[in-house]
Amino acid sequence: MSLSPDSGATPPTHYGLVVDDHPLVAHGMTEFLRLHPQLGAAHHAHSMPEALRTIARHGPPAVALVDFWLADGATAPFIRDLLAMAPQARVLVMSGDDHPAIAFKARSSGAHGFIHKQEAPDAFSAAVAAVLGGASWFGPPALTAAGTLPPSASAPLSREVPLSPTELGLTPRQGQILAMVLEGQPNKPIASALHVSEHTVKEHITAILQKLGARNRVEAIAKLRGVRLEMPPAPLAR
Repeated sequence: MSLSPDSGATPPTHYGLVVDDHPLVAHGMTEFLRLHPQLGAAHHAHSMPEALRTIARHGPPAVALVDFWLADGATAPFIRDLLAMAPQARVLVMSGDDHPAIAFKARSSGAHGFIHKQEAPDAFSAAVAAVLGGASWFGPPALTAAGTLPPSASAPLSREVPLSPTELGLTPRQGQILAMVLEGQPNKPIASALHVSEHTVKEHITAILQKLGARNRVEAIAKLRGVRLEMPPAPLAR
């Protein structure tokens, strides 16, 4: 269900929303959006709850520039909530980190684009115009042509990017096996733990490597450096 302004709210405008917990960055980005020819106004919020209150007051934004990392944590859940409430809104994720998993996560969360904070103002203007026009804005680091996660950046992340097996295109069983591979376990212990044959494990690992675009386990581990594999909770035993 789409979100509509609350009673007593100001009339809806074609506005941009900046969600960033760095006050100076938030102020600069907001002023930047106010000058954008396709927008009539701009507002900023320093947290996810504040952003939702802003949307409740002003209505759905035409575009939201959302920092990937906030004090609340990664903003992927917020992006999904925002688009569930305001499906017509366009979302452009930004980050100072250049790890490709961030753009990958932003895209899998439903964002319409990703841009690095070090890009020039002209690039930001073009990205905003593109997503407002219905296009996507994901550069080569976001996803390879095959839709797989590209090699990780050399610079380490201060926080790991959470990715689920589903977001990597894997089945729950393949996610289990990948988690064990990342722990350095060979095929035989994996097969024993999961009560399957080594041949079955080998077939799953072949499929996992193909989906990740990796030639072997070492490449798979390298691609997932800086990523935290999020496993769904195990079903309760009856």
